[in-house]
Amino acid sequence: MNDNLQIDASVLDKPNKILLIGNPNVGKSVFFTELTGIYAVSSNFAGTTVNFLEGRFSVGGEEYTLIDVPGTYSFVPTSEAEAVASSFVTSGARAAICVLDASNLERNLTLALELQKYNIPTVYALNLMDVAERFGLTVNSRMLAQELGAPVVETVAVKRKGFAELISELERVLTIGNSKPVSCAGCPSVCSTQRNEHDDIWSEAKEIARRVCVKKTAAPSFIDKLGENMMKPMPGLPIALLVMALTIGVVMGGGRALRAFLLLPLVNNIIVPFFRNIFTALLPEGMLLNILIGDFGVFVISFEWILALIFPYVLLFYVAFTFLEDTGYLPRLSVLFDNIMRKLGVQGGSTMNIIMGYGCAVPAIIGSRAATSRKERLIITMVICFAIPCISQTGALISLLSGYAWWMMPAMMLFSLVLFAAVTLVAGKVIKGNVDPLLIEIPNLLIPNPKAYFRKLATRMRHFLKDAEVPMMVAIVIAAVLSESGILDAIAVYAQPLVSGWLGLPAEAVTALILGIVRREMSVAPLLALNLTPLQAFVGGAVSLMYLPCLSVFAILAKEFKVRIAATIAFSTIVLALFMGGVINHAVLLFI
Repeated sequence: MNDNLQIDASVLDKPNKILLIGNPNVGKSVFFTELTGIYAVSSNFAGTTVNFLEGRFSVGGEEYTLIDVPGTYSFVPTSEAEAVASSFVTSGARAAICVLDASNLERNLTLALELQKYNIPTVYALNLMDVAERFGLTVNSRMLAQELGAPVVETVAVKRKGFAELISELERVLTIGNSKPVSCAGCPSVCSTQRNEHDDIWSEAKEIARRVCVKKTAAPSFIDKLGENMMKPMPGLPIALLVMALTIGVVMGGGRALRAFLLLPLVNNIIVPFFRNIFTALLPEGMLLNILIGDFGVFVISFEWILALIFPYVLLFYVAFTFLEDTGYLPRLSVLFDNIMRKLGVQGGSTMNIIMGYGCAVPAIIGSRAATSRKERLIITMVICFAIPCISQTGALISLLSGYAWWMMPAMMLFSLVLFAAVTLVAGKVIKGNVDPLLIEIPNLLIPNPKAYFRKLATRMRHFLKDAEVPMMVAIVIAAVLSESGILDAIAVYAQPLVSGWLGLPAEAVTALILGIVRREMSVAPLLALNLTPLQAFVGGAVSLMYLPCLSVFAILAKEFKVRIAATIAFSTIVLALFMGGVINHAVLLFI
């Protein structure tokens, strides 16, 4: 397990803490958001929430700290998430809200029974009741409360059903401590007020589920059949290709349209002239004025690059990704491509982290903690660093390459896939260890709740602007200072044999190599201002794709794998990027 997940004792020792506990994919994050008002990104697949969240909320006029414990199947630690969950329950709490999935009750009850051993006053939220009904399942919540000896509240979290009763029961439990067996009046005679103790907790959970659940004979719904078929080669592969094509179309086509018809006119005709007029009136001509509004002026390229170049593609990527995530499609994609991924040396579950990498490398690398072996984590991380462009970088590449020919961006995507396969195969041979078989929970296929979907989308965009805007602005200031001070020209002279001789790029392209250290997309953006040939544009894009991960990625690599590995990956990406860029340049020149 990763020692980086040690928890501050001050969190464990909080006097008024309430734990929010449950398996992955039961809707805990929705409960956390609704109860505390703090949005937690909830994903419809396991492995994305390894750390915990905390927020404040009031019950009965008293303020408590609600801890969203990582989703876990057991308090006996076999993974990093389970280690964190175990630390919280062993530290004790005023109370716990244990969220159960009504459509998979037997599996959830094993955790509920384990929780009872810690003597924490508990209220059980029987969530996803609407999904259970869709499967023809009826759960007798009164009988389940009797079996567990604690209140059970039926909920549909995304529709906020049952929250008032849940708060009421939580207040009662906080007042009286451990809850007493509730009255079973009206329950079927099979109900027993005293549950037999079993050595096998799974057998006990199975028996309780058998007593409280009634399965009606019902034909599977269309959405359930679709969810099953998505994991079969036919029609799963055609569906996957269609989904990918639609996603690429939305991101690339929609991004270009949004950029051309709205954002570029807004920037060029309104925003930039506004700031240019202000600074021209206030400042005399000179270096300072050029740094602010010159060709590389902060108040020129900051809007051109961040708003018009990057923002539309980031927005539409998260529109598509969040939708696929909330439907539960991504785990099905992992199962579908497991055989292919196995041949490359990793298991299908890695697909989810790689797809996350197309959004941002940092959460994708953090999410790889869900991998069951260090070897798999390292392979995933190396693939993300060497071959997967983040969405900001992808947006810049689309803007750069699409201006030359329609096929250049697909060619870059194909190059990325070849690089992905090569890095995976080589890393699998070099890194010692094993890759475990795919073991993944397949959530229900759902139609996303509009409120939850748009809230998650807004939060992701807010996080992107918060996390990316400052580093991008730093890169832009560096570009402006280097350009106006003459330092850039001096560096270009020394770098000319590499940049112009080997890569075949203009000497000014050295700016891209410098700024790419700060942010990955900044290794592409400066190339847009140069009059490049199609070959130069492709070479510049290829170098950017493989080039040094930005400072944020380097920092997370150092945190997750130590500085030595982070430095090795960073150095290797630089060498490979510059080597392959030159190879592409000279190989093409041989044939033209």
